[in-house]
Amino acid sequence: MQISYQIINKVTTLLLSSVLSCSCFAAYPDKPITLVVPFAPGGGTDSIARDLAKSLTESLGQAIIVDNRGGGGGAIGAGLVSKAPADGYTLLFVTSTFVTHAATDTSLSYKVDKDFSPIAMIGRGPLMIVSSNTLHVKSIADLIKVANENPEGINYCSAGSGSINHLAGELFKQKTNIKMTHIPYKGSGPAVVDLLGGRVQVFFATVPTMLQYVESGRVTLLAMTSEKRSPLFPATPTAIESGLPGFAISTWWGVVAPPGTPLEIVNRLNAEIQLASRKDPLKSRLSNEGAQPYSSSPQETQKLISTELKMWQDVAKSGGIKID
Repeated sequence: MQISYQIINKVTTLLLSSVLSCSCFAAYPDKPITLVVPFAPGGGTDSIARDLAKSLTESLGQAIIVDNRGGGGGAIGAGLVSKAPADGYTLLFVTSTFVTHAATDTSLSYKVDKDFSPIAMIGRGPLMIVSSNTLHVKSIADLIKVANENPEGINYCSAGSGSINHLAGELFKQKTNIKMTHIPYKGSGPAVVDLLGGRVQVFFATVPTMLQYVESGRVTLLAMTSEKRSPLFPATPTAIESGLPGFAISTWWGVVAPPGTPLEIVNRLNAEIQLASRKDPLKSRLSNEGAQPYSSSPQETQKLISTELKMWQDVAKSGGIKID
């Protein structure tokens, strides 16, 4: 009889814990959530994050506070979130550079594929391969020809070592076997200034960074890195069509949380983020910048991060790229 009472007590305790746990998650969120954006305010990434924050504030009924923590190629903000409490009240807005930086920097205090709880992807978009008008090329074939005819090759700029722009250029270099010199900048802004001035020659740029300059004719659009032609520029070939098999690169945006964040909270946020990406203002912003909403489960988000990390690590290894 005593054993029966012990069993009943244990079952009662488990049920009570389950009820309390469900009540806790059902109440989430009951206070503001901080969305850490690991870049300076005002850029394309920050704008997308703020549109997401606006939608989530409305759907969750709690303020989503954007906290810009720029520096270190995104590492400062990412490191902060990796050590934050796993309670769903501190989130990290991530981009493809979250992975490319990790593929090249061996000094990071975190592992992108192990020290975070992936929540959801928001959208994906191609890069634009653009050249300075001073280079006088109109296609990828022209670019390769000019590089081969110049003993010093050509140069290309990026938003910083380890960025998606940097590794996209390195992959291009490896696929074409041309001589290319990487010129890193502290952000896309100064890189664009020098591209417009003809001080650098090529940029593997995100659409938000370069769209206005392509439309105004201040730079030359050579190709898009999507698998299919972009609706924004249907007359512009893809890099694959231009003779670079497999050169399909996308930049993306997503959200992750500290490691160990309860699955119930992760799933709740995943559902809300997917809804937000399919309606305005986020849907229109993605569309206007050549991107599309991209829905994924937490597990699919994890797989994408791990797969891209391996791909960019291989590119960095082949190119001897290592940031300490």
